[in-house]
Amino acid sequence: MRPRRRHLAIFLKEPRLGRAKGRLARDVGHGEAWLFYRRLVRRVLPPLARDARWTTWLATTPDGWRGREPFWPFAPPCLPQGPGDVGQRMLRVFRSLPPGPAIIVGSDIPDLAPAHVARGFEALGRADMVLGPAEDGGYWLIGLSQRARAVNPFAGVRWSSPWALADTERALPAGLRLALVDRLADVDDGPAYLRWRAQVSVDIGPGSQASDSSSMRAQESGSLIPRARASDSLIPRAQESATHSISMSNSIGQDAMATKVLAGGS
Repeated sequence: MRPRRRHLAIFLKEPRLGRAKGRLARDVGHGEAWLFYRRLVRRVLPPLARDARWTTWLATTPDGWRGREPFWPFAPPCLPQGPGDVGQRMLRVFRSLPPGPAIIVGSDIPDLAPAHVARGFEALGRADMVLGPAEDGGYWLIGLSQRARAVNPFAGVRWSSPWALADTERALPAGLRLALVDRLADVDDGPAYLRWRAQVSVDIGPGSQASDSSSMRAQESGSLIPRARASDSLIPRAQESATHSISMSNSIGQDAMATKVLAGGS
């Protein structure tokens, strides 16, 4: 397979307060969910977007958003996800991409790295569909060969359930080959977020200070660092970061949303 004929589509939601990570926000609050998502995207996605082994696309929602934010220094071409459940949206993106093997990944996997995507494309050299299992019974990666992109592997899948992976495996038509790659954890809800926070920490405040030199080096390199203690106050930091990001993006709509949510509005 020629590298430039490989396509990676990253599903990405506009990182606006009150919109991103809705399931997680129900458990940890809109401010914390938004800060987590924004910082995670900023750290994880640029290495994927810059990798020359494939062409990277942003599959964005809502459809009018073009994936441009002041928080990350990359600007791949965009495709709208369109309406429907996640299966309908993934099928639409697969069929919108240029010819060649294609992989879709989510944007909420803290450990995602280019090596994981490369293994997915390697698996597509011997299989028609590749899945990256998630720890909750779903999957963080799905890839289809060129011929598999003509079928619908999402019929009858119970999304956001422990059976999503098994349902997708069963939906693959007979005669097509399946491969599995790395198992990773996505962060979709409160329990997953607490498990992640028990292991790692991210600098989530634009003006925050590291507690020691090793933490500072880790923050400067964009890596995750061990968490020493839980946050002292989520809402004040969310308010500070919201004010900072609003001034950067000059977004009147985000200003209204941030004020409403952080003040306790619905």
